[in-house]
Amino acid sequence: MAIAQVVLFALISLVVMEKNLVLATFDTDMACVWGKDNCQINGDSLALTLNEWSGASVKGTKEFLFGYVQMRIKLVPDDSAAVVTTYYISSPWESKENDWHDEIDFEFLGNVTGEPYTIHTNIFVNGVGNKEEQFRPWFNPTSDYHNYTIFWSPYMVMWSIDGVVFRVFKNNEDQGVPFPKTRAMTVYSSIWNADDWACQGGQVKTNWTHQPFIANYLNYEDSVCPWTGTNSIQDCSAETPENWYTASQLRQVTQSQIESINEKRSNYMIYNYCTDTKRFNGALPTECYLPPY
Repeated sequence: MAIAQVVLFALISLVVMEKNLVLATFDTDMACVWGKDNCQINGDSLALTLNEWSGASVKGTKEFLFGYVQMRIKLVPDDSAAVVTTYYISSPWESKENDWHDEIDFEFLGNVTGEPYTIHTNIFVNGVGNKEEQFRPWFNPTSDYHNYTIFWSPYMVMWSIDGVVFRVFKNNEDQGVPFPKTRAMTVYSSIWNADDWACQGGQVKTNWTHQPFIANYLNYEDSVCPWTGTNSIQDCSAETPENWYTASQLRQVTQSQIESINEKRSNYMIYNYCTDTKRFNGALPTECYLPPY
């Protein structure tokens, strides 16, 4: 892996170590919240199982505003058609009718044996998403564990895999683009069935003769600003040494990193909402006309 591809997350690791911040584990910082018979936490490992009766999900035990979360995941192998494994951070939902939640997503859409997964990413602000970008993996996500990271700061959101950043959503509030920075988030992961849309547009259904479908996880970490109330909106955004993610070297993407991001987008991106003029009737979202970095 080229040095340019990992320099940002090397900087993150260095800043975190210098601050001696306490990191997390599955057994201390996550809890099974759905399908508990299909959810096994053992030390710093996790297994989520989907069968005909239930999927499963876990939820973090802390609320936070900014920082990073990461975990190593080995996705369901072989025939995983319409099996969706998710990993995301989100603020609470009130209801579908009164939805103002913020969310930053990884979703992994399974496929039939021999066909690639889809890595689906999205971001919601004030209950509105519609910012999907999808990629084919440039690695085998089922043969070994890979490290998936969400980095969230007052300046940007970054998605990375094994230290390689492949998507950035910049804070362009000054241009009228909403950005998540006022609602506490919690980390979640789940496995579930989505026959109606997840595999080849819903044309291929889950083959239950291949159950159980198991996603395995290792080494959950986070280094975040704890949410203590609405005062955290100001406290966690302040450019102070305690808020390590506001360090000057973490506020923008370097030219070398831009080149590696563009390589992944050129070779592995399969959907970009910013090019879907038909979906938006020719009027793309504002950020699609702005510099991405």
